[in-house]
Amino acid sequence: MFKRGLKKALALTLALTFALTGCAQSGGTTQGKPSNEVVATENNEKNVKAGFIFMGPVADGGWSQSHNEGRLAAEAALGIETLYKESVPETQEVEKVARDMIDQGCNVIFAASFGYMDYIEKLAKEFPEVTFFHCSGYKTAENMSNYFGKIEDARYLSGLVAGLQTKTNQIGYVAAMPLPEVVRGINAFALGVKAVNPEATVKVSWTNAWYDPAKEKEAGSALIDGGCDVLAQHQNAAGAQQAAEEKGVWSIGYHADMSAVAPNANLTSAVWNWGPYYIEAIQSVMDGTYTAESYWEGIEAGVVDVSPLTANASAEAKEVVDAAKAQMLEGTLKAFQGPIVDQAGNERVAEGSELSDEEQLSCDWFVDNVIGEINQ
Repeated sequence: MFKRGLKKALALTLALTFALTGCAQSGGTTQGKPSNEVVATENNEKNVKAGFIFMGPVADGGWSQSHNEGRLAAEAALGIETLYKESVPETQEVEKVARDMIDQGCNVIFAASFGYMDYIEKLAKEFPEVTFFHCSGYKTAENMSNYFGKIEDARYLSGLVAGLQTKTNQIGYVAAMPLPEVVRGINAFALGVKAVNPEATVKVSWTNAWYDPAKEKEAGSALIDGGCDVLAQHQNAAGAQQAAEEKGVWSIGYHADMSAVAPNANLTSAVWNWGPYYIEAIQSVMDGTYTAESYWEGIEAGVVDVSPLTANASAEAKEVVDAAKAQMLEGTLKAFQGPIVDQAGNERVAEGSELSDEEQLSCDWFVDNVIGEINQ
């Protein structure tokens, strides 16, 4: 549905400033007429009011912040009114928040957390006149799409940086939940590490929480105490970055550029750029071209990337990343191209082949340079 317009949306996003990234305590809005009725404008486009639901605070420096920046990009590019609600748990509370937004006139709802999925599916059946978009899930309906990005591209690139930076050959990874999304991200990162440093290992520590800055920092500190001199993460906040900064080691951020949180530690971050997707998704509702889909694109669509390498990273790392990124954009390098061997020594991907999308989406095994277990 969206591929034709993503390049245009990306250009619009890059042209916009994010100077308006301030937030309210629990939510925010711009002025507009409360109505969830879809009305044609003079330009034959439908009026849209979009609601965004975030799991964490929009100033979390990570996941929710990246989505809020995308919301602001869409608002500015399309001239629409948006609402948002932050810190909404993955419980029935999300249903209440979405209903409130619909009552306030929202006819498009974006729900940006995996655990919102079943609640959004229920609402999609109840409100067929509202278009729902759920992030990181897998369910669709006539008026419900799911969307995510192939962050594994950026994970692999950041793994190259970590592999070149480590001196102990022990890299720590603070991870949230043992889900395929997280597991394949760890694998992509570890494969990047292995490509430049076959002797290095990636040690995983689970927090079993998406957003818990204190627990993230504690897990990161323990990995450092165990000999890791680079920390990566799959967490919604920057606790691991803080641990690295305080203990004098290096770090790789996630979701957004985390260099400001750990100026002496951060090397780069695997980042999201949701603006292009949000612009194109909302535009499709406005111009009547929307059809439900499962969206999953990568670095070529501009939805994922690595942040600019900081001065903490070596000049060699920048050259290596730039070359690898160019190959990805050309289609000659894939994060999951063979040969790939798992922890047990089994060949999972043969040389000349690559892991399919279906295999990535159900990934429940670690590559051979990862230390850790997947406890479902």
